[in-house]
Amino acid sequence: MAEKAKETAIIIDQKELLPGIFDMWLRTEKIAKEAKAGQFVSVYCHDGSRILPRPISICEIDKEDGAIRLVYRVAGKGTEEFSKMRTGMHLQLVGPLGNGFPKKEKKAFLIGGGIGIPPMLELAKELNCEKQIILGFRDEMFLMDDLKKQGSVYVATEDGSAGTEGNVLDAIRENGLDADIIYACGPLPMLRAIKEYAAEKQIECWISMEERMACGIGACLACVCKSKERDEHSNVKNKRICKEGPVFRAEEVEF
Repeated sequence: MAEKAKETAIIIDQKELLPGIFDMWLRTEKIAKEAKAGQFVSVYCHDGSRILPRPISICEIDKEDGAIRLVYRVAGKGTEEFSKMRTGMHLQLVGPLGNGFPKKEKKAFLIGGGIGIPPMLELAKELNCEKQIILGFRDEMFLMDDLKKQGSVYVATEDGSAGTEGNVLDAIRENGLDADIIYACGPLPMLRAIKEYAAEKQIECWISMEERMACGIGACLACVCKSKERDEHSNVKNKRICKEGPVFRAEEVEF
């Protein structure tokens, strides 16, 4: 497959959802036309001292209007630069990158933790099945109104301020939920626990792994994870999260 070219995107709107978490809509017709749930874009800074792009997962896709939505956390100088941009300004993007979630018509858990929650919105919109959306927050919640339109939503918070006190699996057990397939995105400890839960319950499970990436196209091997099988590219037991991922069948990867 040929390397994707940069596309100039125009910011339609941007707002701060919570301190440090921003919600940006971008007009980008080529990427919006091709994108699907679970993929990401690489966003380039205007500051020339920051050469490498920042990978940000796609939260929502509007194919009719040629737009994508990015919900991201300010984690460094690059994302801080993006957070200060306003309507009408331009950004250079490459995408859509990576693979996406397979869409199967089975009773599903959509599990998101922290900044792994945004990709669940587009997935929920694309799935044609019974959807139970389980969200894990440290404290303050975001995207709740959007997600409640797409399925039954259950919440876990670390401090018990909303929903179940604990983690997403505690919420599943407390509410007596069951499913035939799991889709999940979030921090590694959460994914590790979900992988074990899926194996115990013998449920098909797909996980989207969060990782710091450099090139975003599979060339630099900066974002590898361990895998059961040998990778054809490097001939060792690893997978490139930006290329073979970020979505994997849970048993494909080891962490």
